[in-house]
Amino acid sequence: MLLYLAKLSGVIGVLLISYGIYVKKETRQDWIFAVGGLALLVYSSYLRDPIFIVLQIIFTVSSLYEIYLIKKTNQKITT
Repeated sequence: MLLYLAKLSGVIGVLLISYGIYVKKETRQDWIFAVGGLALLVYSSYLRDPIFIVLQIIFTVSSLYEIYLIKKTNQKITT
């Protein structure tokens, strides 16, 4: 059962990241990337692949950091 959930998480992660490429709104795209990255992190953790785990952590944190920068920039523009 755990294997199927891990594989499902991996499939969902790949689909979300693939979909995120086509999203035009940058903040929404970053959120989709972050959720997809987290789903792939679950899968890579199940596989116990240290390279893939680190890659997914960096990918997810980068997406979240970009969201932070966009919001910070938008706040400066509106004030």
